[in-house]
Amino acid sequence: MNIPDEEHALPRISVIVPTLNEEKLLERMLRQFTPDLRRRYAMEIVVSDGGSTDGTLAIARALAGTVVENREGVKQTIAMGRNIGARSARGEIFVFLNADTLVADVEAFFAAVAREIAVPGRAALTCSVEVYPWERRIADRAFHGFYNRFFAAMNAVGMGMGRGECHIMTRGVFERAGGYADRIAAGEDYDMFRRLERIGAVRFIRSLVVYESPRRYRKYGYAFVTVSWFLNFLAVFFLKRSILSEWKPVR
Repeated sequence: MNIPDEEHALPRISVIVPTLNEEKLLERMLRQFTPDLRRRYAMEIVVSDGGSTDGTLAIARALAGTVVENREGVKQTIAMGRNIGARSARGEIFVFLNADTLVADVEAFFAAVAREIAVPGRAALTCSVEVYPWERRIADRAFHGFYNRFFAAMNAVGMGMGRGECHIMTRGVFERAGGYADRIAAGEDYDMFRRLERIGAVRFIRSLVVYESPRRYRKYGYAFVTVSWFLNFLAVFFLKRSILSEWKPVR
């Protein structure tokens, strides 16, 4: 089946990418979605920029189908970036990825997305997260191996959880959930999945993998990152807000 170019037909899948000063990693991230892949999966790429001052916007304009700029200069949380991107998206399936996220096997990934999101009663999908293979260390394997198993177990018992590197849901489910909580600077992923699990089942597909940059772990260390995640989890769970007023970018 020949799928028309995304410029001439409504897409089925919208890949939504929030950005802020991501010129170092964004080009490689966007190039993984080749023109052929976009045509075959009726895919559009939406970059939602939070006010970049480097070369991010130039890269996005050259490689993404839609670029939403923060012309008002409002300081955005990543949740706001995702919501703004979703408002400009035209597809029926939303795939939220971060600007440093690389998909291990794009063919297997999008085939699974199209198949699994259509299962009756399913609200959302998420998957394993690992560090870029060429930068991986023993500590990275241990940390991400533990968290991938933990997230798989939580989803298996009906406690929907998914890390921010990859969230997948239909437009209808996104709208029913009310989108991401703009006010939450960190832990917005957990807050969103708590609401998604009330709508339907969340499936963690462990065999699908996305890679992320280890930049935050290299700067702060795994102990600090783990404590930050845990404190924000508690704050979101009990107070419906994050401990941190800003999730500081590492570039």
